[in-house]
Amino acid sequence: MNGGDDKVVGVGPPPPLEWRFSQVFGERTAGEEVQEVDIISAIEFDKTGDHLATGDRGGRVVLFERTDTKDHGGSRKDLEKKDHTITRHPEFRYKTEFQSHEPEFDYLKSLEIEEKINKIRWCQTANGALFLLSTNDKTIKFWKVQEKKVKKLLEMNTEPAKVVGNGIASSSACNISGINLENGGISSLRLPVATSHETSPVARCRRVYAHAHDYHINSISNNSDGETFISADDLRINLWNLEISNQSFNIVDVKPSNMEDLTEVITSAEFHPTHCNTLAYSSSKGSIRLIDLRQSALCDSHAKLFEEQEAPGSRSFFTEIIASISDIKFGKGGRYILSRDYMTLKLWDINMDSGPVSTYQVHEHLRPRLCDLYENDSIFDKFECCMSGDGSRVATGSYSNLFRVIGCAPGSTEATTLEASKNPMRKQAQTPSRSSRSLTSITRAVRRGSESPNVDANGNSFDFTTKLLHLAWHPTENSIACAAANSLYMYYA
Repeated sequence: MNGGDDKVVGVGPPPPLEWRFSQVFGERTAGEEVQEVDIISAIEFDKTGDHLATGDRGGRVVLFERTDTKDHGGSRKDLEKKDHTITRHPEFRYKTEFQSHEPEFDYLKSLEIEEKINKIRWCQTANGALFLLSTNDKTIKFWKVQEKKVKKLLEMNTEPAKVVGNGIASSSACNISGINLENGGISSLRLPVATSHETSPVARCRRVYAHAHDYHINSISNNSDGETFISADDLRINLWNLEISNQSFNIVDVKPSNMEDLTEVITSAEFHPTHCNTLAYSSSKGSIRLIDLRQSALCDSHAKLFEEQEAPGSRSFFTEIIASISDIKFGKGGRYILSRDYMTLKLWDINMDSGPVSTYQVHEHLRPRLCDLYENDSIFDKFECCMSGDGSRVATGSYSNLFRVIGCAPGSTEATTLEASKNPMRKQAQTPSRSSRSLTSITRAVRRGSESPNVDANGNSFDFTTKLLHLAWHPTENSIACAAANSLYMYYA
């Protein structure tokens, strides 16, 4: 239960990273209207970082594969054995895409079920094939993506040609399939032959896990045992075996006997990265519960509860709304949990349940605008968060297509605000009076927020229509993939 030892230790905090633009897929031209179905709704790296998957509101899953490791001789492990440091520019290319979900209609509840992909999770690879789980609001699917040889049929020749090995010499007049072959007309007849030239990735749905959730699925998470996974909706968490699609076990149920007594819902759930018996889930009240599957079949009681005590006199109409946790992520070793609520990022140590280790202000500068955010429903936006592989930095998105990278090592003052564009530092460069500020000053601006209610942390006006909700950090390198509407931007440091 103590988790791993991915705590950041060292002589001092690592130096701030200098982020550079790497790639963009699906870039919009100026003034181009974005189709609703093309907006990206999920991003996920696999464990090696060599593959990246995105899902969109149209129910499609798009896969990308890394190319720079392949083009430089050998696997990543072989490259790491070399004496020189890898400083290559990370590059991905489009691999394939497939229609994961279609729109459905629940006739019993008169409810439309969107095809939008809520979450994607990679599973263990086998025999050169890729496996992943994708889910919409109600149905989870297990996909296998494998390279298949594309077979082509050679056409039958009907013109005079030289004799070929598999042809039939024609010395007399005959009629085959309506083709009149006169004497001496065709020297040989070549029959259609199947040939294999190139390979192409083909996606096939292996299993469908359906009819297990009455409410919208918000999370799926693979277990470290490689055999099971969980799916969570607002009130229940179910445990599945990857091989069995018609049966699941309900392990958490927070639904009260009388729905009028409902005070909180489940917002996110994730398995511990190394302990197959441990998982965590967050709630709309801002708490995180750690449960141990060894304690009982139905985990009504938690092993540990993580929540921050409310400051006296700070309660307002918006307190519970902004306290709701939209995403949680375990650190690589499993000792730390990163959580994102509307205003902050919090880092929790699972060995210390008295409060978060660190709290990073993300939207504090929006506090004067909470009424406006409530009116336009932006206050209910669910921002995701991610942590670097070494646990020294965290990242999350914001409005105006901005995202923030914050150092969480002891003593670190790193806090960088970037824009999802080809020039990620453009927002800072637009304000000459602020561009020369020291890192410490920028840190204060990001963590405390701006004094003016009409500008963000960098002095730029708000744009609540452009929001960066989804992003993912490469598991082993300082590389971030993030979604701005229908565009996938990638950065490296």
